[in-house]
Amino acid sequence: MMSINTVMVEKYRNNFLREVEANVEEGEWVKMCMQCGVCAGSCPLGDAWEHPPQEIFMMIRAGKREDVLTSDSMWMCTSCYNCIVRCPRELPITHIMHGLAHYARRLGIQPKNNPTQWFCDVFWNNMMKKGRVNELKLGLSLYFKNGFLSGIKESLKNAGLGLNMVKARRMSPMDFFGGHGVKDISGLQKMIKKAQELEADRIDRHGG
Repeated sequence: MMSINTVMVEKYRNNFLREVEANVEEGEWVKMCMQCGVCAGSCPLGDAWEHPPQEIFMMIRAGKREDVLTSDSMWMCTSCYNCIVRCPRELPITHIMHGLAHYARRLGIQPKNNPTQWFCDVFWNNMMKKGRVNELKLGLSLYFKNGFLSGIKESLKNAGLGLNMVKARRMSPMDFFGGHGVKDISGLQKMIKKAQELEADRIDRHGG
């Protein structure tokens, strides 16, 4: 017969908390949050969060699955790691937030028209072509995201930035025709593909 304490613990560990523990990177740490709010106060984008990390963790523990996974909060994390450095319990908050965003995307229930996800996709596709980021093409993708005229205006507005990047050798006009890349791009792509296969296999084995 289970003790009262055991019953209370099991009730506390709702289905969504178990789901997060099983499918989200470092998800088992969510239950350790003591709601001090230091993470929110340490975040450079703290004022822009719909729900700061401690609220997300409490919502997980309250079983608010849809509210958490459809929130854009996890996508606001810039990986500055201030929250991890200052957390009294040393929770891997950055990893959990990225893990939740990744899990929501795998489930196909991430926020619609998410600019962060769009940028991640553009950055990833840019980098995978030659193994290094082509800053010129990445910038043009950002500037022309909302159409040709908007792109021209953004390009002219940021012309000074572009010239400074050329002077610092961070960008070259020749990047438009391909740019620099790693020596063994085929090897890199095979390595990434293998990593993706291993991750997919891990997800299948753990049911999520």
